[in-house]
Amino acid sequence: MYDIIIIGAGVTGSFIARELARYKLNVLVLEKDFDVGNETTAANSAIVHSGYDPVPGTLKAKLNVEGNKMFDKVCDELDVSFKRIGSITVALDEAQMETLKALQERAKENGVETILLNREELLEKEPMLQKEVIGGLLAPTAGIIDPFNLCVHLMENAIDNGVTLKLNEEVTKIVKEDGLFVVNDQYKAKVVINATGVMGDIVNELVNDKTFDIMPRKGQYYVFDHFKRPFVSHTLFMVPSDKGKGVLITPTTSGNYLVGPSANLVARDEKSTDKQTLNNVRAQANNVIENIPYYETIRTFAGLRATPSTHDFIIEESETENFINVVGIESPGLASSPAIAKMVIDEIISKKFDLVEKEDYNPRVRRYVKLKNLSIEERQEYFKSNKDYGTIVCKCEQVSKGEIIDCLNRSCPPHSIKALKRRLRVGFGKCQGGMCQSVALEILAAHYGLDKKEIPYDGPKAFILLKKTKGEE
Repeated sequence: MYDIIIIGAGVTGSFIARELARYKLNVLVLEKDFDVGNETTAANSAIVHSGYDPVPGTLKAKLNVEGNKMFDKVCDELDVSFKRIGSITVALDEAQMETLKALQERAKENGVETILLNREELLEKEPMLQKEVIGGLLAPTAGIIDPFNLCVHLMENAIDNGVTLKLNEEVTKIVKEDGLFVVNDQYKAKVVINATGVMGDIVNELVNDKTFDIMPRKGQYYVFDHFKRPFVSHTLFMVPSDKGKGVLITPTTSGNYLVGPSANLVARDEKSTDKQTLNNVRAQANNVIENIPYYETIRTFAGLRATPSTHDFIIEESETENFINVVGIESPGLASSPAIAKMVIDEIISKKFDLVEKEDYNPRVRRYVKLKNLSIEERQEYFKSNKDYGTIVCKCEQVSKGEIIDCLNRSCPPHSIKALKRRLRVGFGKCQGGMCQSVALEILAAHYGLDKKEIPYDGPKAFILLKKTKGEE
């Protein structure tokens, strides 16, 4: 018996779980995938938007601005990479410059600082831009973040503070009996929170009549390797359209670069990439930057965004009492997520429970060892205490066996190659796991006491090895 069940362990569900973990409540999180943050959270632009763009008065505007201000503290507590590098929306003609002026007025309504740049000021900040640009709108508070580890560390912290997580638990049935919800015929709770992303309307309709639709919108991206020569130092946006913020070019916290996304309505499970769409992304980006180094591409990927028919976040108690929808969290959902969680607790949950804070609540995770960021002398100290830190598994990203073992011994560990890759970047480099995947597979198998054939790439049926190969003992 639980007080609250959260369905969905993306960044929104994980922020809510962590916020609830402050209180003396029995909380369960159900996630259909083999890992947390495995859907939209794992495949987005990794941007913490400033909040100047959403229509004033909407939840998007309110929560984006509030959420943006919360990230410095959250990321310090959770040991997550976050940098306020600022964003610049680039104008290519006079009509777009007028749009930037209108966006600056919107920014004032939303309470967001922006600076209008002329051509010379813009090119001084970003010399790689096409020389035809005529101006830009700088938002200094915008940032970049590691969304994978944000979600993992949120859930790790929630679990450390008493929350229960169950993976591979797709919710297909919810019944309300005697004032309690029974989920999948086995989990009971007083309150259910639906934070299921692109499945939000389907899960809502397990309990309620249809009141909204969620339309999956696919975005495709290029990922560039990290390189030292000059490229871009801000997140660069194009002037937004009715389809969204358009293609962006941005650094990431890991030193890589992203170019994308596209924006096309698709089926809920459609995550493939295609040459035609990526070429269109490329053409749009080429309008903004000279000499984009596409030869540095190490992979492409696609992610889905949960676009709601309401055109705003849906954060409310449904027509069924104690069933709470937190869905339609499209861009700027990542930037808004800490404020969304606070709103859910302050405005909804606090009216249903007597919230008593735990005396031993700890908002911090145990710090992660990141050898790549340490001096030679600091690394040697780790080698002396544990020889596994001296064994480099992923040479591209300089990740040691010691870091992998530490990750496996935490409360929200990886169970697959992909989950390990997202946490520590093992296999995220130029060789894309060609050199390190076999070693990572051995470490995972040894830790869990499994045969290597039982370790999946991603889900429980996506295995890497099927049978012994020639020469294997």
